Amino acid sequence: MTGGMRTFATPGPWRAGNEVILTEPSSARSSWSRQVLSPTAASKPCRLSFRAACGVVFPLSPGWARVRGGVSLCRSLTRLSSAPPPWEDPVSMSRPVISEIPAGPVTVPAVVTALADDDTVTPVWRNELGGLTFRLEGGHEDVRYVKWVAAGTPEIDLPGEAERLTWARRWATVPRVVEHGTDAYGTWLVTAALPGRSAVDPRWIADPPTAAAAIGRGLRLLHDALPVEQCPFNWSIDRRLARADERIADGEGPAGWFPEHRHLGLAEARARIGDPPAIDRLVVCHGDACVPNTLLHDDGVFAAHVDLGSLGVADRWADLAVAAWSTEWNYGPGYDGVVYDAYGIAPDPERIAYYRLLWDMA
Repeated sequence: MTGGMRTFATPGPWRAGNEVILTEPSSARSSWSRQVLSPTAASKPCRLSFRAACGVVFPLSPGWARVRGGVSLCRSLTRLSSAPPPWEDPVSMSRPVISEIPAGPVTVPAVVTALADDDTVTPVWRNELGGLTFRLEGGHEDVRYVKWVAAGTPEIDLPGEAERLTWARRWATVPRVVEHGTDAYGTWLVTAALPGRSAVDPRWIADPPTAAAAIGRGLRLLHDALPVEQCPFNWSIDRRLARADERIADGEGPAGWFPEHRHLGLAEARARIGDPPAIDRLVVCHGDACVPNTLLHDDGVFAAHVDLGSLGVADRWADLAVAAWSTEWNYGPGYDGVVYDAYGIAPDPERIAYYRLLWDMA
């Protein structure tokens, strides 16, 4: 354990004990290098590079452990097997890692334990960059949620999300910010709980048509309520293209994209996102309108939006295309049309294709 963060490797094929150097690139989703120093006689020194978000739990192959946690890891990891790591295995990389409800043990960062005080701490979400969300309840009158992300994860801006939530609460049902902060190990955001269940709650996984309709209606309510002319945040194509170029420069490409896009060459895909369709309607977009970020009341009525860290002005199709797409990831095929119908719009194939590719690359 170092500082506020415990070990990030399962026992067995990895062993802690030696110092490790992290070579930090411009993005936590690019290639990190770990150089094991002073290895023990029973192990082999190795240099590891993996193209993925720190905190991802990779599928296991023989001789390799699951790597969890953040990028401020200061313990060593010594490889005891010559088997190729999962992130270099084409089979393991057959689909992108997506967010999920944690299925196994989760290490609770020290700051979350401190914030909880007498509350029970329950891990409720892990995103694709290793960020964690915990529910705190029992010791205080109000249920709270804590989002935590390791230091060195620039894609997740929790102070920026706090600003966006505070601004949006004047017009929309979003979480109230309780507090936020940063230390050497990570950043956290505490919000008050809202009524409702996530659209990936088992209740709604079992009833996709109702959930998909609530997602569409909720997105329309958000787009109609938030005033574009008063919004200080943007989610513009230019800004997202710059992010796509950073990822390309860091070596990312088709192997890490969704299957729908892997047939494209890197140059062709970059040319496509560089030629955007005309704006249909500027709105204040959610920025991550995927299924888990909509809450529903028990009767299936839209309740609230969460995770608005990328909220900003953009074409409404930037939200719509991905919200409908994410129903396939969470419910299976056939529910995208329910989202469009509930929003009150006909599918626009050109804009859907464009914004899904932009999402994948940026």
